[in-house]
Amino acid sequence: MNPYPLTPFEEALDLILQHTPRLDVEKVAFQEALGRVLAADVHAGEPLPSFRASAMDGFAVIADDPAEWREIIGEQWAGPASPLVVSLGRTVRITTGAPVPPGADAVVPVEYSEQAGGQVRFTRDVRPGDNLRPVGEDIASGQLVLPADTVIDPAGIGLLASMNRLHVPVYRRPVVAVLSTGHEIVEPGAAIAPGQIRDANRYTIMSSVVRAGGIPLSLGIVPDKEDALRIAFHQGLTQADVFISSGGVSMGERDLSRVLIEEWGTVHFGQVKQKPGRPTVFAIVDRPEFLHRRLIFGLPGFPVASLVSFENLVRPALRQMAGHTCLFRPTVKARLTHAIHRKGNRIEFQRACVEWRDGEWHATVTGLQTSGRLLSLAGANALLRLPIGAKRLEPGDIVTAIRIDQPEQ
Repeated sequence: MNPYPLTPFEEALDLILQHTPRLDVEKVAFQEALGRVLAADVHAGEPLPSFRASAMDGFAVIADDPAEWREIIGEQWAGPASPLVVSLGRTVRITTGAPVPPGADAVVPVEYSEQAGGQVRFTRDVRPGDNLRPVGEDIASGQLVLPADTVIDPAGIGLLASMNRLHVPVYRRPVVAVLSTGHEIVEPGAAIAPGQIRDANRYTIMSSVVRAGGIPLSLGIVPDKEDALRIAFHQGLTQADVFISSGGVSMGERDLSRVLIEEWGTVHFGQVKQKPGRPTVFAIVDRPEFLHRRLIFGLPGFPVASLVSFENLVRPALRQMAGHTCLFRPTVKARLTHAIHRKGNRIEFQRACVEWRDGEWHATVTGLQTSGRLLSLAGANALLRLPIGAKRLEPGDIVTAIRIDQPEQ
């Protein structure tokens, strides 16, 4: 018998997030900060633009100049400022983004000009400030530009570059050690004997770690031998922030991962009231030799159960460690296209495709929903969250669909 009670899914998730710390802060080059979470406010050290700039191709002028024709005394291109000065009866040809010469207080677009013999007149009235970008129009000196907890996107990268912020403080990405266990598991590319299978779990989990913003550390495949597993556990917990084992967490004689998890850490739950993924273990490791708390997840050996547990329980924890405050995928209400028969004693996550048509979402499960059929997740864009107690759902019933193809919000 499993010594741990069945923990309700929501309680299991709450326990994980309660014990998941944000990681320490590191400074990274701004061009490497995409998707990272800022650990401090970023203020502008200088205004942007730092000079008066033309917003149009045209002529820099004095707006109240009474002269009908004005002499073109030179050109100002985008780049270093020339020594030209605009005075009454004179103008400077100018390009978009170029510094406006001293004396000028407006820019007339070229399409409102007539030129002849080195002079120009204008076909539209001009007012002071027209088509001129003042100092600090975009960003004032000292202005808060990117607050702490901002997830840096491409626009943020551009802002950091424009402000000359070469390095920024961000929360560190979690390093996640991933281990596959079992005598029956072999590497892809290796010959297999009867009764053996190729390792899919470690690669799906490591890929999921990358998509969650973490850094995977492969510990390979370790057979169900206590000494070998103990070495792997020590390596993973020494080198990583999170340790994930796949398989060996049920109640068989060779399910040794659960035993070692109990040795290393404090187990907060050992099975979850969910389908798939009931034999999921969560523990924390607080030891003096570690600078901060380690998390251990013992995931089931069946590929779908392992991946669904990762998506719903591990991924939010990894994002919280990396500083994110948006932890959960968006959900939509979808209408079933077919009936679903199920046992209703656990919350169930069925793999599905949802699509928008006729003004609403429609959901279709991806075939056979067994825990070992990884094909049910390939191409799925949603998990249908089916509540406890619902034993039969009819075509047209409304269900909650977790959009696993969409970012957290």
